[in-house]
Amino acid sequence: MLKIEHIGMAVKDFASAIPLFEKLLNTPCYKTEVVKSEQVNTAFFRQGESKIELLESTDPYGVIARFIEKKGEGIHHIAFEVSDIRAEMKRLQAEGFVLLNEEPKKGADNKWVCFLHPKNTNGVLVELCEEMK
Repeated sequence: MLKIEHIGMAVKDFASAIPLFEKLLNTPCYKTEVVKSEQVNTAFFRQGESKIELLESTDPYGVIARFIEKKGEGIHHIAFEVSDIRAEMKRLQAEGFVLLNEEPKKGADNKWVCFLHPKNTNGVLVELCEEMK
């Protein structure tokens, strides 16, 4: 793994969350994007070499909506940048980690992504990210 790519934060609504994080981080939101496959809107902020990603559900029964209902707003996942997502997925499976998707899928911000089951990572949802080329 190369670095922490981003930290994903589940929020109820962008109308209040984006201005809050712009003040908190003292930087503007540089990108918003809809990820239809995940039923989520995303908003990104740069902080040094890493990013903060806000996640807003587009479906009242979507993953982010259910997460917020169960745990409230807050940290949803941590994402690590990798140079070869398929090789890293294979390595982690061999180490006994359970992948939530068998193949990389298209995620936000021009990335291939794969998630690890939080039961294998001390309750933390871990995302692997590789820049699409």
